[in-house]
Amino acid sequence: MESTAKPTTLNTRRIVISGVLGAIAILLGWTRIGYIPVPNLAANATIMHVPVIVGAVMEGWVVGAIIGAVFGLSSFTLATIPLFKNPFIAIVPRIMIGISAYFSYAALRKSNEYVALIVAAIVGTLTNTILVLGLAGLLNYIPWSVMPLILVTNALPEMIIAVILVVAIVTAWKHVEIGSSEAKM
Repeated sequence: MESTAKPTTLNTRRIVISGVLGAIAILLGWTRIGYIPVPNLAANATIMHVPVIVGAVMEGWVVGAIIGAVFGLSSFTLATIPLFKNPFIAIVPRIMIGISAYFSYAALRKSNEYVALIVAAIVGTLTNTILVLGLAGLLNYIPWSVMPLILVTNALPEMIIAVILVVAIVTAWKHVEIGSSEAKM
C-alpha cells in the first residue's frame, strides 16, 4: 500500500524501501544480472533503472531520486567505460529517472493504474536513455550521428522490459500489502 505521507516526507518505511531497492540496484550492477544480452550496439538491455521506477511509483519522487542516486553512484564506481566514469553522466540522469517516473505516474494513476504504471516505466526508461545519450553527445563521448540507432536498438528493448517488470512488481506488491492489511482486520 502506498504511503499516505506526502511524497516529499521521509519516514521509516520510505528509508527502508530506499535502502532495499538501492541495494537491489547495486546487486544488479555488481553481479551484471541487470544487463540482459540483446543484439544492439551496447550488447545489453539494462534493467538497472527498474528499482528506481518501482520505488518512485510506490513511495514518491524523493524515494525515486534516492534510489536513482544509489544506482548512479554504483554505476560510477563500477564503470568499465569512460562514459560512465564521468560522475555527471553516471549520476544525474539516474536521479532524474525517479523524479520523471513519479510525476508521470501521479498524473495518470487516478484515471487508470495500469496505464500510469506503463507510462511511468516508459518515461523513466526514456529519461535515463535520453539524458545519458544527450550528455554523452554534448561531452563528445558518442558522436551524434549514432544516437538515433542507439535510441532504437537500446531504448525499445529496455522500455519493453521495464514495462513488464514495473507492472508485475508494483501490482504484486500492492496485492501483497492489501492482503496483509485485510488479514489484520
